[in-house]
Amino acid sequence: MARKRAFISFDYDHDLDLRNLLAGQALHSDTPFDFTDASVQDHLTGDWKEKVRRRIQNADLVIVICGESTHTAAGVAAELTIAKELGKPYFLLWGRNGKTCTKPTSASSSDKIYQWTWDELKNLIGGAR
Repeated sequence: MARKRAFISFDYDHDLDLRNLLAGQALHSDTPFDFTDASVQDHLTGDWKEKVRRRIQNADLVIVICGESTHTAAGVAAELTIAKELGKPYFLLWGRNGKTCTKPTSASSSDKIYQWTWDELKNLIGGAR
């Protein structure tokens, strides 16, 4: 699979551990997918939406990690809105196994939250949605 540049959108206040897990998994040699992380890893100052827009614009796709509080994360909602405006492919990923994970408020009602497995990630990053 060709290397993909992914912007990872996540609830910084509640799900940083999930972002770190996903980015860390991508580094393992046996990972069935390959991507470069372009996510926001620290709180941005100034016009953060414009900074995020540039990062998303330079990405091939957006991965939205959904946790239990994602519906309250204004930043995730804004990032997904920007991705949609730019026409970037995206998918929602179920972040916490056995927990009730929520979509960002800017997600479409038809957006499915996909299970976080190796095979699913490989398919989704490859374009299956």
